[in-house]
Amino acid sequence: MEGTQGREPLAMSREHVLHKVRTSLGRSSGQPPSEAPPVRLRLPEMDLESRITRFTEVLEALAGKVYRASSHASACAYVAALVEGKTAVASNAPLLRDCGITLLAGVRTGFTAERELRNLCATADFGITSADYALADTGTLVMLSSPKEARMISLVPPVHIAVISKDQFLTGLDELFTLLPVPNELTSSMVLVTGPSRTADIELT
Repeated sequence: MEGTQGREPLAMSREHVLHKVRTSLGRSSGQPPSEAPPVRLRLPEMDLESRITRFTEVLEALAGKVYRASSHASACAYVAALVEGKTAVASNAPLLRDCGITLLAGVRTGFTAERELRNLCATADFGITSADYALADTGTLVMLSSPKEARMISLVPPVHIAVISKDQFLTGLDELFTLLPVPNELTSSMVLVTGPSRTADIELT
């Protein structure tokens, strides 16, 4: 009896606390919890020029290099100067073709066989790709794996050149995941590349 009586004040105290909590929440005993509200991401207000400027500042602080090309021809000329006399492997991204980069001397592209591509990447001086998005707040490139963009081209060669257009700049991860809430529905993998030791990123304005 003494043990039972000793537990009663604790039980009463616990129920009293829970009652006060329910009352403050406007709920009654036994009422199921309400549904959680939808997630609301807070996207910072940042115009295009601010995104590009921020991306450039962050990436260059991480030892990357950014060149803003005024046209496709300007982008191609910049890449041509970088790869002159060296070897490069380029992805099948349409933007690289549109710029004329895939036609440059020393640039190999159009590979579909994984073994052949792997061997070439292992000996190439440069890997050239586009990117699906660029995140301004961290200087990050977002690359979705696809037949157009083989991951190893950006990962294996010692120097990575990424050619991106201005409409691919986002503020950051929050905006990315509003556009791609479930990335694995679109791609087998998503790679985030932030400031490798030697990177040349080209933005077309």
